[in-house]
Amino acid sequence: MKLKIKRESGFREYEVSEGLLLLKALYEIKQKQDSTLTFDSGCRSMVCGTCAVRVNGKEVLACSYKANDEDVIEPLRYHKVIRDLKVDKSLAQSKNRASEGYLHKYNEVVLNQNDEKKLSIQSDCILCDSCFSACPVMEVNENFLGPFSLTRSLRYAEDRREEDKKEIIDAIQKSGIWDCTLCGECTLVCPKGIDPKGDIVILRNISASYGYMDPNFNNMGFDGGFGFDPNGGF
Repeated sequence: MKLKIKRESGFREYEVSEGLLLLKALYEIKQKQDSTLTFDSGCRSMVCGTCAVRVNGKEVLACSYKANDEDVIEPLRYHKVIRDLKVDKSLAQSKNRASEGYLHKYNEVVLNQNDEKKLSIQSDCILCDSCFSACPVMEVNENFLGPFSLTRSLRYAEDRREEDKKEIIDAIQKSGIWDCTLCGECTLVCPKGIDPKGDIVILRNISASYGYMDPNFNNMGFDGGFGFDPNGGF
């Protein structure tokens, strides 16, 4: 079985055993064929998110993806490549700080089972950056906060222990929820079943309750936006 891997010098083909998980195949190449091949791995059980790569143009965890003949493996997009498949995730993770998805002002509240279940969904994020890499908005707007940062914002915006939710909502207006195209690519690649697209829709609804609206609406008024004159008659 052949795998085509993007290296620093370009793509290179390797022959590996059939039926292997991709991460095991990468280790087989490194141990038996090319010790210079560089990639990341950690828990090997879909918990740490370290081994995320792109296979045939789609983000996967190498530790859970079964390799197929002629697969094309590349590093995640929008990340600085350190070497081969290993990338620097600091830029993507800095978006978490910019989105202010953390507890600002603690309000002592006893959570019930429904609260805990609701918060656990977004808390399952393993920071693999798959959704970040899959997002087409990042290609045209490097300042976009990105799917997993906005999912994290919802986690705290819906936490009854957060007393200052507006501060979180304020932080995600610029290059945030309104810049998302709702294409759903982030949801499709999440290995933990989180729905960033759905989370962003919820954040838009919460933002509306604080008086925010899509800034693009300012360019869609009747007086020229649609070419329709409300006073022109029919």
